[in-house]
Amino acid sequence: MNYRSDLSEDEKILMAIVRAAESFKRLASSLFRQYDLSFPQYNILRVLDASEGGQTRITEVGRIMLVSGANMTGLAKRLEKNGFIQRNSDPRDERVTLLQITDKGKSVLKEIETTHDDLLENMLQGFSEEDRKTVYNLVRRLLRNIRRMIQNGEE
Repeated sequence: MNYRSDLSEDEKILMAIVRAAESFKRLASSLFRQYDLSFPQYNILRVLDASEGGQTRITEVGRIMLVSGANMTGLAKRLEKNGFIQRNSDPRDERVTLLQITDKGKSVLKEIETTHDDLLENMLQGFSEEDRKTVYNLVRRLLRNIRRMIQNGEE
């Protein structure tokens, strides 16, 4: 092969982060598909499971996950159709949709948990606790820089 990458060291760092994220998403998605869930649907269940009373506003879930309202509605409808969540109107404001995780949703999260934890452990094999904290903090700093650039219109 005669190809030699012309990426700068900075581009190589960012591309490695992108490749790692895409690989994680592909491996995790393969696991979630076994339970009839997509990656975003799994994350909705996680958000609801961590919410008080297992429920929260659809807009709040979308904000946490950075998903638009229209996409959230489609994801929620599919989750409801498969029995993982219930969609209800907020009794205080019928314009507001509340999402609530069902027993089936909780059960499937529990089933996925061990395999998901094993996946994460294998991906981070050889990383000490200190390494993990360092990588986490560096990626958070990168994300803060990106958010600042977007807010300042530096796209």
